[in-house]
Amino acid sequence: MSNRADHESTAQKADEPVDLDYPVTPVPRSARKPFFSLAIVLLGFTIFTPTMLAGAALGTAFSFWTLILVIVAGSAILGAYVAMMGFAGARTGLTTVLMARYSFGTRGSKLASLLLGGTQIGWYGVIIGTIGELTSQALGWESYAARAAVMIGASILMCITACYGYRGMYWVSVVSTPLIIALACWVVSRSLDEVGGFSGLTSIAPTTTMTVTLAITTVVGTFVSAGTQAPNWTRFARSGSQAAWACIIGFLVGNGMMILFGAIGAITFGEGDFVLVLYNLGLVGWGLILLFGNLWKSNADTAYAFGVAGAEMFRHPRKAPFIIGGCVIGTVLALVGVHNHLVDYLSLLGTFIPPLGGVLIGDFLCRWRQGLPEGHTPPLVHWRHLAVYAFAAFLAWLSGELEIGIPPLIGIVVAIALTMVLHRRGAASADGSLAA
Repeated sequence: MSNRADHESTAQKADEPVDLDYPVTPVPRSARKPFFSLAIVLLGFTIFTPTMLAGAALGTAFSFWTLILVIVAGSAILGAYVAMMGFAGARTGLTTVLMARYSFGTRGSKLASLLLGGTQIGWYGVIIGTIGELTSQALGWESYAARAAVMIGASILMCITACYGYRGMYWVSVVSTPLIIALACWVVSRSLDEVGGFSGLTSIAPTTTMTVTLAITTVVGTFVSAGTQAPNWTRFARSGSQAAWACIIGFLVGNGMMILFGAIGAITFGEGDFVLVLYNLGLVGWGLILLFGNLWKSNADTAYAFGVAGAEMFRHPRKAPFIIGGCVIGTVLALVGVHNHLVDYLSLLGTFIPPLGGVLIGDFLCRWRQGLPEGHTPPLVHWRHLAVYAFAAFLAWLSGELEIGIPPLIGIVVAIALTMVLHRRGAASADGSLAA
């Protein structure tokens, strides 16, 4: 009787739904994806129209060649940081919040889940609200009910895509990314026509001012928060090098292109958002295609990120309930107009999240370069790593307040360096004890 019951219990467990995205366990080798698939997903993540608003602020503040240097420098910092995070994700097979369990402890990692998941829910609401406002503007809708209907409908579509996980985001990227790039390149061509070609573009003088340091910070800040969660996707890579190169393509090339396109739009049309540039050219239909195609993919990635963060926080084997719950909260925030007030708040979080990634990178370089050891059990709280994070985050915030250095870079470098110093001192102490 007991054997029969055990057999039925085992069969029942086998029939239970399993989340094929492995939100709370390492991704097995059998589930790893080819390089092309990973590169497309990450490129689709960073080909993001709101990034062009950052480019617009830069475009009017610098001469063309200085602008190029600023974009290259900022994108190089961002790309290198995300590539290190992506490499660690591929080697461990874990999401960012699961890596945080080993670096901050099973309870200490809740800080990472709150920061990363909470930030992404807020950002999700900003994008949903942006979709409603720009669609209403394009079609001349003035009623709140029309904007709300667009927000709710778009959110449902993005939520479903995120619940399908990696597969859903891959196919949306395959369809939307080439279209967005083609449209952006076409508008750049029209921009050059407006100013008499490339020579006309390079001869336009700046009309505003901005320090180079602040400009580089702006470039890094566009995607450093989301880039900290690159392991959510690179854990599917077949090797660490493939993950690193996919991150470089997405965050250095893709993000850099969007900033440059936004800058060119601002210089020539006085508008950094290409959707609005298309509207001004009378191409409302194409503008809406660009808007929905782009933000659909990017916000699905955002929903996926807070889904896996919720699965880790509550130790649940599936991400879907947390994706749905986060999408509902984000949509409610959009309906009450949070997109008009949250951007500065998200920018502030961009200062506090990179040091979190710095601790993970430093810990990985010292302990996990060959992957997670079998049977390793993380502590409840890793107080030393939490202290490193707090100190690095404080220095990053202080550098921004004093306008000294590049806050995200300072936070990342200080966190990596202090984490590695602590590990080396700990190893030296252990060796001394053994020698004694």
